Amino acid sequence: MNKAKNSGIVEQFVNTVMGVKPGSQQQSLNTSVATTQELDIKAVLVYILGTILQILVMILVLLGMEKLVIFIDNNSSFSGWFSTLLTGLFFAVLSIRSRIFSLLDNTRSRQTYDQVIRPRWSPPPLVFPIVWMIIAVLRVISSVLVWQQMNHQFLVLPLILFVVHLALGDTWNTIFTVERRLGAAVPVVILGPWLSAIVVTAIYWQTNPIAGMTLSFSCVWLTVAAVLVFRIWQLNGSEPLYPLKLRTVDRAINTQNSP
Repeated sequence: MNKAKNSGIVEQFVNTVMGVKPGSQQQSLNTSVATTQELDIKAVLVYILGTILQILVMILVLLGMEKLVIFIDNNSSFSGWFSTLLTGLFFAVLSIRSRIFSLLDNTRSRQTYDQVIRPRWSPPPLVFPIVWMIIAVLRVISSVLVWQQMNHQFLVLPLILFVVHLALGDTWNTIFTVERRLGAAVPVVILGPWLSAIVVTAIYWQTNPIAGMTLSFSCVWLTVAAVLVFRIWQLNGSEPLYPLKLRTVDRAINTQNSP
């Protein structure tokens, strides 16, 4: 009894920190489904525009942080460690809540993952926010190391590529978790979060080897996630690998698992 209670407390804490809304095993929902093989051009444009705008906003935030840190570093009334603490907090917010800069619906929810047919080896839902929390900590450490290596500058290529990576991840979340476009999610997860993670890790490593090694775990996890997204796509009908036009229906869905 106490074990189940403690597990529930841990799950609630992790979901709260990571902003994940728990799903239910069976529920009647207004679900968007594809009724045609037609490409949803509007959705593609929205994804592209939303991602670009999020990147631009986060670059402006980097610029603002750079100005603020310059002011702090040049002001003798602040302790020498203060700008480092502030930078760490800044990267923590970016790593956990980068979606606040997105115009797209980036609701973090277990709903899609709970409802689709999944391979038997798929991790339980609680694993995802726990792993992403660990990755967020690693992102903070590695990004602060890069920031220090770049003489407290924020508008530098490694950190700009880092926010690009975050924006691509948020857009993928919209496609898979929010809109449940299982086909489009496959190429997007590979060309977006996975590929950009490789690029960011490589340039972090080039800037500061310890930072690159610290961030490399995210590449391992995103590789597992990409394979999982591919298997989910295969097990749920293998729809075309592009956004399909959707319409809303009301239906009840059960969680299923498959080999």
